[in-house]
Amino acid sequence: QVQLVESGGGLVQPGGSLRLSCAASGSIFSIYTMGWYRQAPGKQRELVAAITSGGNINYADSVKGRFTISRDNAKNTAYLQMNRLKPEDTAVYYCYANIVTTSTRDEYVYWGQGTQVTVSS
Repeated sequence: QVQLVESGGGLVQPGGSLRLSCAASGSIFSIYTMGWYRQAPGKQRELVAAITSGGNINYADSVKGRFTISRDNAKNTAYLQMNRLKPEDTAVYYCYANIVTTSTRDEYVYWGQGTQVTVSS
């Protein structure tokens, strides 16, 4: 079994910063892409940022220059540093990972439980 556990959400004022973490554990053979989606009330889920095992990174245009994604492959953990937050960044953030399990050697997409980020004064 594989689990993704997120942490780091909360309430922050506009212009502030938050750091999200996403830790994968369990029967993991390898992890390819890790990243975050977000979903605001009444809106579709959108990709925020993603990072491959080789370090290739993709950002949504709306967060470029403000958010930084990174990962520690030894810890099976990804991080999303969010700076200069705006009210429109308010959403539930879901981490995901493409993981090959040790049991089947098949690749699956796993999701974290979601964490609320609220940007408000």
